[in-house]
Parts: sequence; C-alpha cells; structure tokens
Amino acid sequence: MRVAFVHDWLTGMRGGEYVLSQLLELFPDSEIFTLLHIKGRLDPRIESKKIHTSFIQRLPLASKYYRHYLPLFPAAVEEFRFEGFDLIFSSSHCVAKGAIPPPGVPHICYCHTPMRYAWDLYHDYFGHYKGIRRLFVSLMVSRLRTWDVASSNRVDRFLANSSLVRERIRRYYNREAQVIYPPVDTDFFQCRERGGDYFLAVSSHVPYKRIDLLLKAFKELKNLRLVIVGDGPLFKKHRKMASENVKLIRAVSREELRRLYCGAMALIHPGKEDFGMVMAEAQSCGVPVIAYGEGGGKDIVREGTGLFFYPQNHEALIEVLGNFNPGDFSPQQIRENSLRFSSRRFREEIKRAVEEMLG
Repeated sequence: MRVAFVHDWLTGMRGGEYVLSQLLELFPDSEIFTLLHIKGRLDPRIESKKIHTSFIQRLPLASKYYRHYLPLFPAAVEEFRFEGFDLIFSSSHCVAKGAIPPPGVPHICYCHTPMRYAWDLYHDYFGHYKGIRRLFVSLMVSRLRTWDVASSNRVDRFLANSSLVRERIRRYYNREAQVIYPPVDTDFFQCRERGGDYFLAVSSHVPYKRIDLLLKAFKELKNLRLVIVGDGPLFKKHRKMASENVKLIRAVSREELRRLYCGAMALIHPGKEDFGMVMAEAQSCGVPVIAYGEGGGKDIVREGTGLFFYPQNHEALIEVLGNFNPGDFSPQQIRENSLRFSSRRFREEIKRAVEEMLG
C-alpha cells in the first residue's frame, strides 16, 4: 500500500512528529507532504522519506516566521497532488486534514486537535490585539473557521488523540472520532533509580501552558524547588518573574530529560492540554503527576498515579502541593498505568483502524 502522510510542518521533534515517526513504521512505502521542512531536525525515520513541501517553504524567512503565513496555509495544503497513492493519512493540528484526496482514495485523519488558533485558543493567541489589527485578525480567523469546517468533509474517518479532542471534533465538525492515544517511548522513559528534592515542569513558554501560575505558586512556596524545562516567546518574561527557588532551562537532550524525570518528586502540568505527552512520559518513569483537572490529563492520570487541582489558579495549586506526599505513590503502579500509551499499542490500534476502514 502506498500511503501519503500529510503533516502540518516539520520543524523539530515534538509529540506530533513522534506520532508521525511511528506511523511511518507501519507503512514503509510512504511519502510525506508538509507545508515546511527544516532539514536535520527530525528523526531519521522521517528524514529518510521523500518529503514534498508547499510554496510556504519558498517564502521569505519562512523557517523562522512560518506561523505568520497562517492565512495562506489552506491554499498551501490544497496544492498537493496524490495521484498513485492508495491512502491519504493526515496528522493534523492545523490544516493537514484539509488536503484534497483524489476520487476514490480514502482519507484518515489522526487529529491532535481542531485548529487551535481558530477555535478554543483564539483569545489566547489573538485576544491582546487592538484596533485595525484586531479587526483584520477577526476577519482572517472567521474565514479560517469556515474553511476548517468545510474541509473536514474531506476526511473519511477521524481518529482523536484524547477524549477532549474527540469532543472538539464532535462540536466543531459534527463528526464522530475514535480515540487512539498517541505513542510514548515507554522503553526509553524508565528509571533504574528514582528520587529527588524538586518538582518538574516540562512545557513551552506560551500563554495557554500557564507557566505564570507555577511561578506565582512557587514564589509563595519558597521552601520548595521547581525546575522548568522549555523555551518559547514568554521565556524571558517568565525568567524575570521567577523566584530564587525556580530554575529555568531552555532545552535538554532526551537523556537529560529522562534524568530530570527520574529525579523529580512530581511533574506539575498547569495547562489544559489536548493530550499532554510529557505527563505520560513522566508516568512512564514512575513519577506522579499534579495536573490541572481538565483536558488530556484526565485521560492520563488515574487514581493512585497523581493529583488534580481545580480551578486553574495558583491558590488551588498551592493547596494541592500542601497535601502532596511522594510516599503516597507507588512508582511501579504509575509505570504500569503508563503502558496504556506504549508505541507498540499505538501501532496495533492504528493498523486495526486502517484495516477496518479499508475492509
């Protein structure tokens, strides 16, 4: 079977790209179609494939400012041609699911979330705009929403990465979706030894991740230590906000990230996530998770493997941290809970879903 994988953009290895790498293992005779590809930043399983890019690749400063070309993304994904392929498989959190399949060629979409800029995080991304800029963005996003809903009809079967995303697909597209949790490298993320004296957060520095909430909480909890791993547009602002008991690290290797997981008393995740890969990685290392009580964390954290705080403010987080005792949690039980997200299980469920659709 010749499979065309459509992925929004390839600029680095994050959760969506790890999903793609696992999909490629299932279908060796496949090619990738993406808006933009920055060579050398991806897993060899991705880089070794034939990769087709859109006209976004050739636009000025696209490698750094590609998100500024958002209004052009629908046209870019629609330019791809798929003659000779037996299946279109999109891995989409933006526009990939809007690819146009040839007549008679089925299209499966693994949806990380409906376009977050246009729907649930519109105000997080654009709410600070004023005047004529706000009007322009409002008109642009309105057109994106119309296209996003219309192009959902090009998908024959939706797969969602969490219960939350399944509900969004139902709400925005009026379509049903099967939940298949994304893959976690549970073979790599495990600990020979555990134990440390700090809390850990692994997150990009963007508004909806709510790093500000963590910084406010630990400014009051001066007897506790926090390490935050991640980069993003708000990194400098958050570094200025951080108290002395908080350490910010821009980036680490996978090996160093595993070491940090293994040394943490708990991972704290204050944002509302579509799924939340880092929570599953931490649990694979036997680490309890303290998560905001909505979103993907509800799929990941089960009784005995972590705690939830609610509402989404630093006072609620402080209260939960005050009741947290590492001795209440079994690393073995937490590790066993994480195996629901193994890469092998993911590949088996994807293969079954494809076979069911193709008959």
